[in-house]
Amino acid sequence: KDSLESLQRFRQRLYEHLGARRDASLNLLDSLCANTQARSVVELSLNPAFERDYTSLYAAIEAFTPGPITRDQSPSTGLSALVSEQLPEPSPARPFWLLGVDTTPNPRPFAATLADRGVVYQPNPAPGNKPIAVGHRYSVVAALPQRSRLDPPWVVPLQAQRVASHTTATAVAAAQMGAMLADPAQPYGAALSVQVADSDYSHAAYLHVLSAFSNHVVIARSAGNRVYYRPPPQTPSAHGHPIWYGEAFRLADSETWGNPTQSAEWPDQTASGRAIRLTLERWSDLLMRGHRDSPMQNHPFDVVRCCVFDAQTGRALFKRPLWLIVMGQRRAELSLQQIEPAYRQRFDLEHFFRFGKNHLLLDRFQTPDLSHEEHWWPLVCLAYVQLWLAAPLASDLPRPWERFLPKPLADSRLSPARVQRDFAHLIRQIGTPARAPKRRGISPGRVTGTPGQRRARPPIVFKRQPRLTATA
Repeated sequence: KDSLESLQRFRQRLYEHLGARRDASLNLLDSLCANTQARSVVELSLNPAFERDYTSLYAAIEAFTPGPITRDQSPSTGLSALVSEQLPEPSPARPFWLLGVDTTPNPRPFAATLADRGVVYQPNPAPGNKPIAVGHRYSVVAALPQRSRLDPPWVVPLQAQRVASHTTATAVAAAQMGAMLADPAQPYGAALSVQVADSDYSHAAYLHVLSAFSNHVVIARSAGNRVYYRPPPQTPSAHGHPIWYGEAFRLADSETWGNPTQSAEWPDQTASGRAIRLTLERWSDLLMRGHRDSPMQNHPFDVVRCCVFDAQTGRALFKRPLWLIVMGQRRAELSLQQIEPAYRQRFDLEHFFRFGKNHLLLDRFQTPDLSHEEHWWPLVCLAYVQLWLAAPLASDLPRPWERFLPKPLADSRLSPARVQRDFAHLIRQIGTPARAPKRRGISPGRVTGTPGQRRARPPIVFKRQPRLTATA
């Protein structure tokens, strides 16, 4: 009953803040959640949940501007505040909010008229080919709900923003996280919040921005060849520049580590049930070199070394250990038993990207208009949030060849794909706030003889141009 009321309340509030074309926008979200056959965005108009013509689908995407909750909030921040209200409070076992941030490519190699296309990273299965594509990148911030090892890897996407060619993914992510932590309508800035991120977010330019928030802790993976520094000596020099850094702490040189501040070891299991043993060591109050715009001498952090061994043979399962940076004023409140599982849950974002692109048409919107593409990504994130809220209410509908798959536990949520199969039946039962369409007649269209304008074909943006060589 509580799950049903939460879903209905969220849909009603979302409908009130969708702005123009709210009826078509909600129909579009429902058709996305119930989609099992469409392979392109326009095919969503054939879904029974979309009660309008296909032209209304494009009009809904064009007019999608989620209204702010308060006057002080931007549209994207107001939308994330609405979604954040649906999250459960942290439990005593994990007394902090867990957030994740990452980027994913949106390849558009054939969209010659689309603006601001650049070379982006994309995994390529062909041997010998470079893992690149032409298109855009999007930075996604998501909340990571607490779950057990057997639960599906659900996330709750809060924001999705395009990374322009003139900026970087870390700068966009820093602006996203800063807006959320500074927003009083969201709980992440007032209480202890932890963010997990990949090695791209372990540098000074990103960490310096988030160090201003006293209740926020960043756990980021570090490359194994980084060099950090211990605190400077207690007796400052009487002449010259003050000493900011002490002895070097080289991750690749064990002789510079010294004794760890903390160490722990405990047994665990992989997702496939393999018994393993985790060994973690922690060194406190280290420093990294910064830049003029991001000085880091006053922002100490901890370094954690993670090793995984086979429980029976004692052999290391990975060639190199995992190094983690733990930065924040309240980092001492996180134990080693909380740091490692929190960072491991970062990989749930990869499952969200995979499901969004395969089942929610996240990268299938073939539009030459840049603003339409930027509207499409938050819409897909909202559809995923609806699936997450509907998971406790959905029924499992396995296909005939899936009867031997393990059944979900009674107290756990279904996976996103299984919820999507039953969403059409669920939405017919609970109804929709969207009003029924009213036929307006046939539009007169463009006046005969009006000349059309050819779209410009902007060049592909290369951030690093090849250096010209002089010829004889």
